[in-house]
Parts: sequence; structure tokens; C-alpha cells
Amino acid sequence: MAGNGLPTLGRVKLVDLIPSEGLPSDSYKLSVSTLSQSLAQYSAAIIQFPMNVGALLRSCLESSRLYFHHKPSFPSADSIQHSESREWCKTSGYRADPHMWQEIYDFRPGLTSTEPGNEVEIPPAGLVDIYSLLGKASRDILDAISFYLNLRSSPFTEILDNVPLRNREISSSVVSVSCHGRPSFQGAQHHNLTAQEDGQIVMFSDHDYQVDRSILTLLKSDKAGLYIRDLHGHWVLVDGDLGPQEAIVYPGLALYQATAGYINPAMHRTDISNLQGSIYGRCTLAFKLMPKSMASLNCSEMRAAGHGVEAQFQLPLPVDDFMQRSTDQLLNRNSFATFSFPAAQEGSIKPIMQRKKNNLRCKPLPPSKRLRLEAQRVLKERVQDIADKKGIKLRFCTLKECEGHIHSLDSPCANVRMEIGWPPGVPFVHPHDLPNKAKIGFLETYEPGWSETNDVE
Repeated sequence: MAGNGLPTLGRVKLVDLIPSEGLPSDSYKLSVSTLSQSLAQYSAAIIQFPMNVGALLRSCLESSRLYFHHKPSFPSADSIQHSESREWCKTSGYRADPHMWQEIYDFRPGLTSTEPGNEVEIPPAGLVDIYSLLGKASRDILDAISFYLNLRSSPFTEILDNVPLRNREISSSVVSVSCHGRPSFQGAQHHNLTAQEDGQIVMFSDHDYQVDRSILTLLKSDKAGLYIRDLHGHWVLVDGDLGPQEAIVYPGLALYQATAGYINPAMHRTDISNLQGSIYGRCTLAFKLMPKSMASLNCSEMRAAGHGVEAQFQLPLPVDDFMQRSTDQLLNRNSFATFSFPAAQEGSIKPIMQRKKNNLRCKPLPPSKRLRLEAQRVLKERVQDIADKKGIKLRFCTLKECEGHIHSLDSPCANVRMEIGWPPGVPFVHPHDLPNKAKIGFLETYEPGWSETNDVE
């Protein structure tokens, strides 16, 4: 995505993102462009709902405030949140995270929440209606992202819940209302999360953040405090000036995995240092569009659209396995796909893996493989860095198509090739897929003199 970028977070009307039959309208194309550019620069965008939705959002937040305000000061042992990712699709009802000074109520259709005494719990009001509304909005936003990526319509249907749910099905997607920093909540000591402040941008630790495992998250807060790291590594306050009918949308790790890394997940954190004098704390309402637990995340649609798919995204990843992996493992762009083996087999597999590693050290790589690995390295270290700094999302052509594009000034990839300094005469395809001669031309462009220092025929 070329251009100077957006000066602030992009604002898009939901009604303009709703697809219709036939050719896309100008308002749809403009809204998709604004949404996509905002996600590329800020990993977030502002969605404007119709005016009547503002009343429902406000009602749910006010109901949530009262719900948490009447909760006991000390959370019970049964309500303490545990980091058991295997139970991610079964959370329902009230839970607490004393370390983060946070209380949460999960509403998940198909599950009935109960108190520890097996009594049915009365939830905050309006969650059924808001679940339906935000669920539909999330799917429309996801289809708009698919349009931007040149994918076919509704490409992620197979990994989403049925609409409506079938008999005895439990929703994977969830509405979570949460409360940060309730003064009467004594589960943990208040700790200051912020550092040096500069308007809407603050400096946080590079390692102290959260990443949702959702496909998309739609979030509405009653007080500002959500910071998301932008393209340049700055932490930007994204909910500082939301209108009554506006909410924040940001992508999660599941969308990053399903799009082969083309849509980066939002790294976010919450500042609760400005809650002095508040009797309720900071309440948020979030809808998380989640993949089905029995599905697999794969990039077949990305391949079909002509996008390059790196090694770590080549094989389908079952959602349950995806939920067990660490965030660092999923975000490691330089690693190849890793596989999980049963614990009983680990002892017999490690020596084999060690022998293979030792053999690779002694035996030189074939010239073609060296070229391929070097091209992948330069893509990640040089080309991707140039594209990120210019706010460009790389969408490679297929080799056959681009052989004609490189001789035309008005081809689909002409602007991108010019913006990132792609070598003349080399098709704009993923370097992994280039012929060997073109790979050398690609390497020489971004690392002049490469062929002189590397003995590759």
C-alpha cells in the first residue's frame, strides 16, 4: 500500500463496508482503502456504527459498571483466571485476574454461566443483542479486508461459527465485558503502567504487551486507555476521542496466521493510571471473532490469490494447536514451521534432529537452495523493511502474470515496484519463486556485489 499514509487513525462507517452484489461502489472502495491503510499503519481503525447503536453500546457499558461494582472485593478461588489455553473456547461467566487488576464477564452463546454455588448468574444487560450486532459487523469488516487482499468473497467462512448456531453448538466467538482498576477490588495492588508521556503517544516496554488470539476484536471503552503499537514502534492512544456510536477494531493472531502474515496483529496494552477518583474503574465491551476449535488455519486462499506464502505458513495449523503455541513462536517470521510431538516421543526424536543439524554443518548447501535462502533473507531484512517504512503491503504477482507486467507502466504492481526499488526486468513475485537468474538480480539490487562474494553458479 503506497502513499504518505493517514495522519491519524482511520474512521470508517460500517454501513459503507457492507458488501452488495455487482460492482463495488466508490464509497465501498474508499472505505476499504481507509480501513486497510489504518490497519497497516496503526494496527487498528475506528468503526462508526449507525446512531441508534450508540444507545445500546452505552447501555451495555453502564450495566457492566453496576455488575462489577456489586461484586465482592476479594475474588473467590473458583473465579481466579488461569492461563489454561486448552479451555479458551469454554469460558463463560465471571472470572478475575488479580495480577492485572482486571475482572471479566464472558458471554458465549451455547453456555450457561453459573456461580460457584451452582446458582444461575444474572449477566450484564444487553449482551445477547450486542453479540448479534458486533458479530455481524466483524464479518463485514473481515470481508472488506478480504476484498483488499484480492481474496474471493467470504473466504474465512469455513473457520467461523455457523450462523445461526446449530443445535447444541457452543460459540467460539465471545463478548467480554471487563473492568480494570475497580477501587473496591482488592485482588492486587495498583501499579502504574505508564512511562514518559507525549500527547497521545507514550513509551512502554517493548516486551510488556498483549496480543489477542482472535481474528478480529471490536472494542468499546467508557474511558480512554487502550494503546496499540503502530508501524514505527510508537504506542498510540486509540480510544481517546471515540464518539458514542464508535468502536475500535484491531486484528489478532488468528488473522495474521490465516493471511500468511500480511495482516499484522495488534500489540496492545491498557493504561489505568488515570483512574484516580473513579468509583467504577475502566469498563470495556469487546467482541472477539474467534476461529472454530475444530477448524484449521491455512493459507490456501492467499496462494489462490497469488500471494507469496512463507515457510512458517505453508502447512495448515489446527486451531487447538494454534492456541497452545506461544505468541513468540507464532510471530517468529524467520523460523520455519515447527511441529508438536507427543511427550513420549520427544526422547527418541531429539537425537535424530541433532544428527540432521550436525550433518547440515558439514555438508555445503546446493547452489539453488543457497540462492533461495539468501533471497528469503533479503526479503525479510531489506525489502520488508522498505515496505513497512513506506506503509506498503506487499502483494506479489504470479510469475506467469508478471512477465507481462514488467513491460507495462500501468500494471497492477507498477507503483509498488517503483516505491520499493524492485529491480527492472525482474517479475514482482516472491523471491522464493523467482528463477535462479532473477534471484541473483534481486539480490544484487538490494545487496550490491553479492554475486562477487558468493560462489553460486
